[in-house]
Amino acid sequence: MSETAKPLLIKRYASRRLYNTETSDYVTLEDISGFVRAGREVQIIDLKSGDDLTRQYLLQIVAEHESKGDTVLPTNVLTDLVRSYATNMQSVVPQFLQASFDMLREGQTKITENLNVIPNPLAAMPGFEAMRKQQEMFMKGLMGGVPGWPLPGAAKAEPTPEPAADPTDELAEIKRQFAELQMKLSKL
Repeated sequence: MSETAKPLLIKRYASRRLYNTETSDYVTLEDISGFVRAGREVQIIDLKSGDDLTRQYLLQIVAEHESKGDTVLPTNVLTDLVRSYATNMQSVVPQFLQASFDMLREGQTKITENLNVIPNPLAAMPGFEAMRKQQEMFMKGLMGGVPGWPLPGAAKAEPTPEPAADPTDELAEIKRQFAELQMKLSKL
């Protein structure tokens, strides 16, 4: 395994200072953000307890960017994330987000390849509309029983059939639709 394939190990000392074990120097959150943007995986470990703090620090980086006006996450998405912690669908959300970001990365690769030829690359990306509709259907299924969903001003959609009585059937259907969409995108 090459040196850059391993996660960059950052140790957090009791003083809360972060230490880069590869370069033997202290780093800041901005440095860690730069490593991640450059494509490097990082792992942040508390030196004393051995706890993995990576998620905590990555969330802190996202929160700082969002508070500075570098908004990537619209308020309604943040609201939906908060709501997902109160539903029994909480276990599906990470898989859905991972699949969405995987598809986005694949789409970005295709967009980059065609950037000089397509005037509006995102709208013209093959499968974009299908992906948007798939995500909309997933969110309807996920948030259908949550008070306040859909949010005021959200696009009205065609009526959906009565939900299945068994939540595992709904989950299986969502997984099947995801697999179908991934296969379509991989063929493009």
